[in-house]
Amino acid sequence: MIYCVGGNPEAARLSGINSDNVLIFVYSLSGFMCAIAGLVIVGRSAVANPSAAISPYDTDAIAACIIGGASFMGGKGTIWGTLIGALMISTIRNGLTLLNTSSSVQYIVIGMVIIAAVFIDVTRSRMEAKARRLAAK
Repeated sequence: MIYCVGGNPEAARLSGINSDNVLIFVYSLSGFMCAIAGLVIVGRSAVANPSAAISPYDTDAIAACIIGGASFMGGKGTIWGTLIGALMISTIRNGLTLLNTSSSVQYIVIGMVIIAAVFIDVTRSRMEAKARRLAAK
């Protein structure tokens, strides 16, 4: 149901799904999970400053979702894909640490990985749209 609302809320509404209730539930659940994550971050880092506590983790979280197949267009992505993306990012970051690279170089590499994943996602979306247009003719 969440995929339906995320992919095409108007079609979900027309099929009988109350899109507003689904969105309220999803946003509420997301806020609750963010609160739990904030407590875990404060517990691990012993820092209650939000800008200092999250900075090492935000780029990795975005990269894990994008590498795992989540689309910026919405309606795509799985938990397992995000888990695989997180494992890949952890492996890349661990390898860069073992190579004794600085944290700024690590952020540059992770940023390039994010850019490559977004490029692949956009290219894949365009190819799927083109294939659908050709199939419709």
